[in-house]
Amino acid sequence: MGKKQVLLPAEEVDISAVKYQPQNIKAPHLMGLALKLFVWLVESPLIGSIILSAMKKRNNVNQLLRNTEIPEKPMFRPEFPPPLPETGIESFDEDQEPIERVGKALGCLIPYDPSQRFHDDSPPFLYWRIRDFAYAYRSKRATPSVVAEHIISVVEEYNRKKPPIPLLISFNAEEVRKQAAASTQRFEEGNSLSILDGIFMAIKDDIDCYPYPSKSGTSWLHDVRVVGKDAVCVSRLRSCGVILIGKANMHEMGMGTTGNNPNHGTSRNPHSYDRYTGGSSSGPAALVASGLCSAAIGTDGGGSVRIPSSLCGIVGLKTTYGRIDMKGSVCDCGTVEVASPLAATVEDAMIVYSAVAGSSLDDNISLRPPPICLPKLSAINNSDILRSVRLGKYSEWFNDVYSPEISTKCEDILNRLSEIFGCRTIEIILPEQQEMQVAHVVSIGSESLCALNPDCEDGWGTKLSLDTRVSFALFKSFSAADYVAAQRLRRRIMYYYMEAFKKVDIIVTPTTGITAPKIPSSSLKYGESDYEVTSYLMRFILAGNLLGLPAISVPVGHDKEGLPIGLQLIGRPWGEATILRVASVVEELCCGSRKRPSSFYDVLKGNNQINFFVLLFDFCQKPENKNLEASSGDIEKEKKFSFGLTSPISVPPKQQLRQA
Repeated sequence: MGKKQVLLPAEEVDISAVKYQPQNIKAPHLMGLALKLFVWLVESPLIGSIILSAMKKRNNVNQLLRNTEIPEKPMFRPEFPPPLPETGIESFDEDQEPIERVGKALGCLIPYDPSQRFHDDSPPFLYWRIRDFAYAYRSKRATPSVVAEHIISVVEEYNRKKPPIPLLISFNAEEVRKQAAASTQRFEEGNSLSILDGIFMAIKDDIDCYPYPSKSGTSWLHDVRVVGKDAVCVSRLRSCGVILIGKANMHEMGMGTTGNNPNHGTSRNPHSYDRYTGGSSSGPAALVASGLCSAAIGTDGGGSVRIPSSLCGIVGLKTTYGRIDMKGSVCDCGTVEVASPLAATVEDAMIVYSAVAGSSLDDNISLRPPPICLPKLSAINNSDILRSVRLGKYSEWFNDVYSPEISTKCEDILNRLSEIFGCRTIEIILPEQQEMQVAHVVSIGSESLCALNPDCEDGWGTKLSLDTRVSFALFKSFSAADYVAAQRLRRRIMYYYMEAFKKVDIIVTPTTGITAPKIPSSSLKYGESDYEVTSYLMRFILAGNLLGLPAISVPVGHDKEGLPIGLQLIGRPWGEATILRVASVVEELCCGSRKRPSSFYDVLKGNNQINFFVLLFDFCQKPENKNLEASSGDIEKEKKFSFGLTSPISVPPKQQLRQA
């Protein structure tokens, strides 16, 4: 008796009296034989229920789900209020073809100047952007086929390493060459499809990309799930001419935040070989950060795009729930997952987002999404719009990080946004962080288990990796009543966030509470279960998934060990344009502090000591290759929208090309 707790309705809670609740998870850190023994115990009917019951009690899960009266009605998927209008935007109808949307997206970008990227005296830069590749192809400085060979050689090099650390789980060099040859031919004929034609991208292993199987990081899922065609988002990219290099590595079934995968090998962080990439979109983040792809598509059900983007020092956009059609992904029936882009820059994330966006018919009916919007970064009044932006900061939450370096670096950016652009930072309070954590794990866990149960009943569950089996053992301990209670909490927490958005336009946090963790050598064979690290990695992540809000991680610097730190911007439902606008100026502020990863491949020039442009120049001097040279007049004939330019492209003289 006396265990029952009664919550006030959310609208009656005195927000000012709320005390912050740290979100530390109490669970053993296990690897190797200890992890194998623990899995055997938790999967045992009697002993397992005792262990799991003790773990849930220790973390206050049962108290929140079973001993608490929650007055709100359940919300079984995100429900959004009518969207507020955004200023300074370009809107797109969802029924427009991806090529049309990509063309309009280019008009939102700052005009492209190749002299800043290809000349000897150009400022230092980190990554070749999508528009750089497009310029190189159209000015005949490179071809997709040449770039493809550079990428293939690196991927094959990774596959030969011992122990294996594949960036791609499924890869076919001849398939990549075939796509690149078709793109090269289109450029030679002057018939390129879009700015994305010839751009190399990877697809996370839980999204269908024909003819590759979708294993979702397992050793067996492809045996029970046949891929017959591309996922909708992949099909949209392919229609724009994107070259798909294969299926990127991931944490098995998306059930982890580090990227550890004993089935196929664990991807390494390009900034430090002995560090995790973060997960579950580990391969996509590593591929983009190492320069092999301009962008990749991942899925985000619990930070799986934003966490690895932050840890690898790239941009990760998590879109509003329902904004991108999930048909053709392994997790297409959940209420917390989205497919979204990881990219080297905010500009590239905008371009890819414009191509893949578009809701399913069911989501169009139930969610009624507004038109797709992007910020007009080239607009004259962009500074005025930024001056009106209100940034919400919950200081106690913001500062709940493993190392003060993280919060200090993010705080510096907020101060600079205020000083330079006039953005205002407003203190807010977001109650019931622990309740949100519990509601999320019950929601994603129950939905994942429901999708996988038929295969587990057929005996495939025993082939899952050990840490995934620990997670599924926990998920099986949740009851139907637990799930309903979690959805009541979802509605309650949605109320708090919608109230906060009446005061602010964006909620700002660090992306993660810790930088890239070290990879224990003993975790490579059997995996690792470390819920304390997981809690730090997911500390600021969950609102985007449980509530379906858009969010973006932008790199803002490094810690004292040279590991990247990310700043997260969380927006109102359907507010991608607002967070992208602020993300672009954050990126501008931090461009001088971002460091190129120690493992980086310049696939446009070639990853060797011989300058690719010099070789190309010498090649073009041969009489039989004269037709490969491009004059300024030829380039002026290119459609302006293909480059996002307001003036024709000027080709650097040959002597500058040789000096490059």
